[in-house]
Amino acid sequence: MNKNLRMHAEKSNLSLLDYVLKRNSEIAKETGVNRTIFAACPNSMAVIKAALNSAKRCNAPIKFATTLNQVDLDGGYTGLTQYEFVKKVKQEAASINLQSPVIIAIDHGGPWLKDQHRKEGMNYEQTMQAVKESFEAAIAAGYDLIHVDPTIDTTLPKGEIISIEVVAARTVELIKHCEAYRVANGFPKIAYEVGTEEVHGGLVDLSVFKSFFELLKSGLKKEGLEDVWPCFVVGKVGTDLHTTEFDAGVAKLIVDISAEYGSVIKGHYSDNVTNPEAYPASGMGGANVGPEFTEREYEGLIELETIETQLFEEGKVPKKSEIKQELWDAVIASGRWVKWLEDDENADDFYANDADRQLWLIKTGCRYIWQNPEVIASRVALYENLENNGVKAEEILLSHIEKAMDKYFYKFNLVDVNDLLIK
Repeated sequence: MNKNLRMHAEKSNLSLLDYVLKRNSEIAKETGVNRTIFAACPNSMAVIKAALNSAKRCNAPIKFATTLNQVDLDGGYTGLTQYEFVKKVKQEAASINLQSPVIIAIDHGGPWLKDQHRKEGMNYEQTMQAVKESFEAAIAAGYDLIHVDPTIDTTLPKGEIISIEVVAARTVELIKHCEAYRVANGFPKIAYEVGTEEVHGGLVDLSVFKSFFELLKSGLKKEGLEDVWPCFVVGKVGTDLHTTEFDAGVAKLIVDISAEYGSVIKGHYSDNVTNPEAYPASGMGGANVGPEFTEREYEGLIELETIETQLFEEGKVPKKSEIKQELWDAVIASGRWVKWLEDDENADDFYANDADRQLWLIKTGCRYIWQNPEVIASRVALYENLENNGVKAEEILLSHIEKAMDKYFYKFNLVDVNDLLIK
């Protein structure tokens, strides 16, 4: 089905994602049911497997939204380059004979949005060049969408917000670069996503929102790219790092505006959202979920350790894996938890912070250390201890993640949509 949809998209002179969204719109008119594309942030091998399993079970498309921190030319924290990531996804999909469309995308691609760029103190020219090289690698690897997000500028004085004119100009520059590289090398059409939830109220100020559209439209026209237009625009719809209530009222406002320009709204930070069914009801085109799956993976490992402890006490396991302690030690040693601290929290002593916050920081921080050699070794030991006793460790772990993913497939009205997409 993936191949068939790509063939139909090519015949329609569209990218795969633009074609899927076009069919979604047509199906909504036919059935009266809106659908929201679900995107998983693939922060571990387990999440990749779980997403493909869930997509197969639900007979629906799956989109992977990878940040440059996760997958990049340097391997990111997953240890995978763009080419290796695409190859890995294809291998895992083939292993379960997945027929669903698989859409692969860059999430938040822009200057200084890769942690390493900030750490190395890159100037504007250096970080833009690195981003362009990452985009080229993604296009060559077969990615379907690039989220162009030049909304951060570390050279500005603290507290100063980047102007919407600069955001639009840099967005045009990056899209122009991608299109020039794609066309010169004969690669298929790709889709684009623009905007962010982290600037100008997530473009939720309606005057700024419309201004961004107009600036982008005129900028692309000036560069001779009238036929290139983002299918997704990111909007702030109530959810962020610490809130989980989707604001349907705000969403509807910006959904209607974006429709006038031929785009649909994408929600980010949709993790653990309390009212996911409101996304399609509001006309949202897509939603990204990521850290939630790291939390579920952590919880799955803790369940496995509980089983392991019981077996150890029964004399059926010679040595425990100590996976929980290994995870805590690795996250704390990485120092990446500091990135998520509030202003009044302690960056010098992890254990000086509130116990609930410690657990949250560990759960969300695990995505950075899944590929640490010590963590891998501990997980291997855990799995061996359980499987030697007839316990299907990986199945138990994946069930935690898949349960969370199934929720989004159902609440976003995506179950069995594959049967409609190809008609």
